Amino acid sequence: MPLFLTIMKILVTGKNGQVGYELQRSLAGMGEIVAVDSSQCDLRHEDALRDLVRHTQPNIIINPAAFTAVDLAESQPVEAHLINGLAPAILAQEAQRLDALLIHFSTDYVFDGQKSEPYLEDDPTAPLNVYGASKLAGEKAVRQHSDKHFILRTSWVMGFHGKNFLKTILRLASEREALDIVADQIGAPTSAADLADLVARLVAQAQASPNAAYGTYHATARGQTNWHEIACHIITRAQAQGIRMRLCADAVRPIRSADYPTPATRPLNSRLDCRKLSDRMGLQMPEWRDGVDSILDQIIGKS
Repeated sequence: MPLFLTIMKILVTGKNGQVGYELQRSLAGMGEIVAVDSSQCDLRHEDALRDLVRHTQPNIIINPAAFTAVDLAESQPVEAHLINGLAPAILAQEAQRLDALLIHFSTDYVFDGQKSEPYLEDDPTAPLNVYGASKLAGEKAVRQHSDKHFILRTSWVMGFHGKNFLKTILRLASEREALDIVADQIGAPTSAADLADLVARLVAQAQASPNAAYGTYHATARGQTNWHEIACHIITRAQAQGIRMRLCADAVRPIRSADYPTPATRPLNSRLDCRKLSDRMGLQMPEWRDGVDSILDQIIGKS
């Protein structure tokens, strides 16, 4: 009598985003990956999202897709809440119906940044902007509707694929001779590739153990820095690799957030304490410079 092997099916949203792109790499070989973008399933439309899950019948749903335009969210709060708040609720309900694992990404922006130390998972939330509020709504919906879930709060995501701060600095350094960068927001730039690798390890652990330690975890690169220091590091590293620029690191001037007003207020302290991830899951992210350098090496290698 022939044996029929059950192939794990993994549904990934936001396949063209920074993390979604890397997940298709990190999860390759772990099962059948069904990756979709907004043209294939608009997360604002409840029926389309439910139809996608019910047609796919996944064992695992991974949701890195989000309305991430922080400033634009201030003028488009309904859209931000549909994508960041309602869509996770629908995915959680459908995951629960299928007894599927849901891995959902959230953000440091659920906090107000007033704490003097890195934030713990159970610290009080108090988002300062629409984006943070919409992501917090998504978190609450996942907890309410899904028993088997990991919520991964991360910060300052950068990757080889997609738009991000690192690529913006490289472009501006080739165009300008001076630059002002905010220096009073503290956090950790986190590599999209490192996050995707972390998810693959979480999936493997969840498949190996019926009693996985589900819940909310902070998952950022190790160490802390600020946007000004990151910009200087990017420029110095790129120049050392032979990239010609008009701007040198000494010409990057540190400024306060108050000197660079934006529609959305950012938390000054975006540091997330990741000890729970290490203690419960035995997992740790690389140091932030390692992630940034790896992305730069990829970009320079392709140029």
